[in-house]
Amino acid sequence: MPFSKGSLLLVDYTATVKDTNEVIDTTSEEEARKHNIYDPNRVYEPRLVSVGDGWVLKGFDEALLNADLNEEITVDIQPEKAFGLRDPNKVRLIPLRKLGDKADDVNVGDMIEIDNRVGIIRSISSGRVQIDFNHRLAGRTITYRFKVLKTLEDDIEKVTALIRRRMPVDANKLGLSLNSSVGMLEVSVPKEYYMQEGLQVIKRAIANDIFRYVQSVKGVRFVEVYEREEPREKVEDEGEGKGRKIEGQEHAVGVGEGEGEEKEEEQVPLLQQGVEVKTQEQAQIQTKQVQQESKG
Repeated sequence: MPFSKGSLLLVDYTATVKDTNEVIDTTSEEEARKHNIYDPNRVYEPRLVSVGDGWVLKGFDEALLNADLNEEITVDIQPEKAFGLRDPNKVRLIPLRKLGDKADDVNVGDMIEIDNRVGIIRSISSGRVQIDFNHRLAGRTITYRFKVLKTLEDDIEKVTALIRRRMPVDANKLGLSLNSSVGMLEVSVPKEYYMQEGLQVIKRAIANDIFRYVQSVKGVRFVEVYEREEPREKVEDEGEGKGRKIEGQEHAVGVGEGEGEEKEEEQVPLLQQGVEVKTQEQAQIQTKQVQQESKG
């Protein structure tokens, strides 16, 4: 039975350029390695797609609307519903010197950014360079081989998939708690994402996705827990005695025998000297007093 707009599906697919069989995208790690497009930073698994919401190419979106669960389908997507038709107005001829420091390094086929647009160098001659700002797959027919593996119905399944779409972490690391009586969802953020650049933007986008596709959720609370790291104990040998040193603290316990007693004995003469000085001062004062009395 065809899916409705907004259905959340898990889809396996491989996309190729029809006339060259070049694989341009796949959810299969095996296919990626086979065709030398494997990316170690990417997670290869069925892709989450919201049907009819523009998450994939328009032609692929339309094919998903009419697909059936677990049916293997092959569809050709024409350029108008793939990466667009080629536009000759997007091909420009500019002076090579405009590339600045890059002028001596560029070659035909290189991708280059200029005037905040990315283009492909088509030719270089007579001090000029031709840059094509069309998408590299513009004008090409794209073939998709795909299968819809699952449609998500459970709220927690939907939430997990929506979070992992923007924060691709192991599902087991996501701590989720949904209080259905008030519609409050609590998400424990994995520690490896605490310092992620743009984390606040990612969390906002996740919350918006959840509000759109999970009607039972009225609020989302993201939790980050920071714990104090206790000082670690380090055991060191000090001479014949053994001591236990705690990193970050100037304190030792269990010092060698006799060391503590020697320190106390060293302090005694200092105290005695203090008493003697005080006694001499008192004697001088008393002598002066006697002399004054005798004069009087």
